[in-house]
Amino acid sequence: MQPNKFSKMGQHGIGFIEQAMLVFITLATIVATGQAMVHIWVAGAVTVADLLLLFLYLEILTMLNHYLGSGNLPVRYPLYIGIIALARYLVLDIKELEAWRIFAVSASVLLIAVAILVVRYGHVKFPYSDGPEQDHHSR
Repeated sequence: MQPNKFSKMGQHGIGFIEQAMLVFITLATIVATGQAMVHIWVAGAVTVADLLLLFLYLEILTMLNHYLGSGNLPVRYPLYIGIIALARYLVLDIKELEAWRIFAVSASVLLIAVAILVVRYGHVKFPYSDGPEQDHHSR
């Protein structure tokens, strides 16, 4: 009976740490978004790189919101963030990149996009449930 009590205490402790980290990530993302907006304001111009950076922050906040609302994190959210990050890398460094590196980054984006399609197909075609709150249509 004692291991169960310690197990519950451990779960609550880890849950608290998890919530604290989510709050920190949220605040850090909001601060970074504010800094990006100030940078745009000071520069007096908006670049594609700025927009992609804002989309990165938006996708992080969307991922956090989904996780807080549902308690699960679909694997596709970090994949979306990866695509946006790679696109931003291409936009920022296109002039300095060699052709083979541009091809490699582009192939990486394509590979991640295919992975997203495979994950989505798998969730629709082979749904699973870990409990009553799981809904394969929400992913």
